[in-house]
Amino acid sequence: MIRASNIIFVILIAFCSCRKEYHAIIPDTNWNLFNSPDAIDLAPQTRTSMEGVYLVEDGDGANVFGKTVAIKWSYEITGVDTSYHLSLFSGTDIAYFIMEGKRLGDSLLFNGYWRKLVNTETGIIRFTISAIHGASELLKPAPVIVPGTITMNGVFGNGDAAPQRILNMSYLRPLYHGPTPFQILAHRAGGRTSDLLPVSENSIGMVLLASQLGATGIEIDAQLTKDSVVVIYHDNQLNLRLIQKDGLVGNITDYTYDQLYSFVRLIDGERIPTLREMLDAVVYRTQLKFVWIDSKRENSVEAERALQQEYLQKAAAAGRDLQIVIGIPSNEVFDKFKTLPNYQNIPSLCELDIDDVESGNSQYWAPRFTLGLQNDLVDQVHGLNKKAFVWTLDVPDYINQFIRDGHFDGILSNYASSVAYYYYVQE
Repeated sequence: MIRASNIIFVILIAFCSCRKEYHAIIPDTNWNLFNSPDAIDLAPQTRTSMEGVYLVEDGDGANVFGKTVAIKWSYEITGVDTSYHLSLFSGTDIAYFIMEGKRLGDSLLFNGYWRKLVNTETGIIRFTISAIHGASELLKPAPVIVPGTITMNGVFGNGDAAPQRILNMSYLRPLYHGPTPFQILAHRAGGRTSDLLPVSENSIGMVLLASQLGATGIEIDAQLTKDSVVVIYHDNQLNLRLIQKDGLVGNITDYTYDQLYSFVRLIDGERIPTLREMLDAVVYRTQLKFVWIDSKRENSVEAERALQQEYLQKAAAAGRDLQIVIGIPSNEVFDKFKTLPNYQNIPSLCELDIDDVESGNSQYWAPRFTLGLQNDLVDQVHGLNKKAFVWTLDVPDYINQFIRDGHFDGILSNYASSVAYYYYVQE
């Protein structure tokens, strides 16, 4: 007689053997021409001047990526080296491109990859701007760019296949920038592990990727270990959604930091970072302007405050325009927050009622998107000389609606690239 436990075991084996594994692997972007010793880095004015909204010409490119795209530069600092990335944001299938740029003779070359976040599609992308198509102007000390000045002639492919499909686009207008700053806030430090990004959510790598995905700021999830170290991890439990199989189970608070450091790896192999490590990366390695520390439990608030104070001072000393706020998502966290000395002068963000925003003197109010535009309440918050963000907004049509019709000062999203597209292409 076959035991029930044996039947379950056989079913599990069959299920696991048949289960599809999905990946969105970054393709090999090696391009001999781009890697030529004669290819040199671009000047700052060249990079800045080519940012803008571009019109995609009819053909394969328009069918796959839409009729308009937004193009923006970002950077990442590693030691004494700074790497610059050209990102392209599309309104179709939450597509984005990440490229590097170089000058070769009188032409400009751009090389990288594209990805669609609605699926696992990815591929190689290459662009050239020749002298007659705008490179000669972009290489001047003070370029003057008007519609039609720049034409980027490109080819793209799927996966590791050599790029052969045509993607040409021309400069249309500058990126939109409203009368007041608008924050594009990336959830979980840049995006979710489940969206198959090349790095794990809430990791140092994700912080470094966030600007390339269009973010101007990030939200990160803070928790306290058994020995009172603030670490960044979203779920209360160690689970296979976020970490590799390692034998540790249970609550984050059941383990010391040394135990987590030694035995736990995130899905893409990274260690669970501390809040100190995250803030250090933001201040010294990125151009991000906003950090929202989401307090998952009330027991971490005091330690968060100490690190917030330290890194606001470090950011100021480094000449950085950076806001770091403690998030208040629950009454329990709010009660603990109000025990901090001089709490009404601590930079904070409150997800509760506007009355709580006032009583805690939070600088930011952050309601759920499911409550709607709430323009009257947002205007009320503005009347108190405070700002309002909405979370977590992922559906492109809703993102567009909140940007076009809403009065919010920022959007928190798992898809910062989609927010970037709809914000920057406004006229």
